[in-house]
Amino acid sequence: MATIKEVVLKHHKKEDGTYNIKYRLTHNRKITYINTNYFAGEKQLKKDFTVKDKFLLSAISTEIAKYRMRLLELDSLLVHLEVKELANRLTQTEENFVIDIIAFGRQYVNELLEQGRKGTAHPILTVINSLCDYFGSQKVEIDRINSLMLPGYEKYLRKERKFKRKNQFGNDVEYVSKGLSDSGLHNHMRDLRTLFNAARNRFNDEDRGLIRIKHYPFKRHKIIDAPMTAKRALSIKQIILIREFKCTPGSREELAKETFLLSFYMCGMNAKDIYDLSQASIVKNRVNYNRSKTRKRRKDSAFISINLIPEASPLLFKYINRLRERYAESSNFNKALNKGLKEIGEATGITSLTMYCARHSFGSIARNECRFSKDDVGFALNHIDQNTRTTDIYIKPDWRIIDDVQFKVVSLLTKKSKNKQAG
Repeated sequence: MATIKEVVLKHHKKEDGTYNIKYRLTHNRKITYINTNYFAGEKQLKKDFTVKDKFLLSAISTEIAKYRMRLLELDSLLVHLEVKELANRLTQTEENFVIDIIAFGRQYVNELLEQGRKGTAHPILTVINSLCDYFGSQKVEIDRINSLMLPGYEKYLRKERKFKRKNQFGNDVEYVSKGLSDSGLHNHMRDLRTLFNAARNRFNDEDRGLIRIKHYPFKRHKIIDAPMTAKRALSIKQIILIREFKCTPGSREELAKETFLLSFYMCGMNAKDIYDLSQASIVKNRVNYNRSKTRKRRKDSAFISINLIPEASPLLFKYINRLRERYAESSNFNKALNKGLKEIGEATGITSLTMYCARHSFGSIARNECRFSKDDVGFALNHIDQNTRTTDIYIKPDWRIIDDVQFKVVSLLTKKSKNKQAG
């Protein structure tokens, strides 16, 4: 907690007998002083050297109130500032107030990580590093992110480029990045816009007329549209191929195959949620969890309860509580899965096989083969329909609907598999 208070230092007496009134700034148990334009003679001071002159007190109180308001504006940034840096921030005039988008961005990433939002933090960090590479500096004034700069920045992102990053041992390693595709460029520029908007929300206060970031480059510069996402749904025949694929016990392919099938059996459960599961998640033969991708954005915390069917049970108990021993991060687990699935895809002739395919396939089969309504399929996939959010407040979730969808999709897979073997 930063505090600021007027003080008069006894040993700072001037030749004319006056004292310069200073502001003592205390932050993280460290102190610095800010000079003022105010001077007081001994008649204007009490015996303890506090100011008693009403005119001076009025002027000082007004100025300190402005400094305290700036402290409130800086809010969560305070923890990242040394006391002298904070003093510089406070004494900057509005006309000369400079916002470093890189410094802010790194603080913003730390805040996201503290909130458990790694999926948002990591792309933002990629943008920050890219801006440093593009400008050749670790400090970039936010005014340099403008509609004249963005087209050149996009051309830069399209090209193959080399850059250096610190590895886990603190050593510089040179990497080569291929030029971004339309999809990659859309995502990157979208994340830059997210960072820019976060800075505007932090430093602008429209209610009080405090606008420090006056420009908005994304009003004139339109981000390239994202291309249509390729359909990731597989046919039942392809899922049977994956289920029957022979793997070496303990191999990455086995892990990928069994996790893929577990996801499919459990209504398209994400790899991150499988990684996070614990024994406490299983209650009365049901798996209860909050979907990590949307739990921070939903009032119901994206809670869902899924029946632990016989097909899923042995796979779940094989890996539950053990994945964290094998992989320190869920992102590493996900990379291993997709590498294993790529190898399975190459062996079975299934192109672009990833973990996403399990979720997409479950939803598509439930809708197109089993003829469930889109509402029921969405419920089983733990989606929220924006058009029925108000209605959902009044309706108690009936997990039996999900059980029906799950049962018919998995039963259809089993039936087709038996027909194939019989044929």
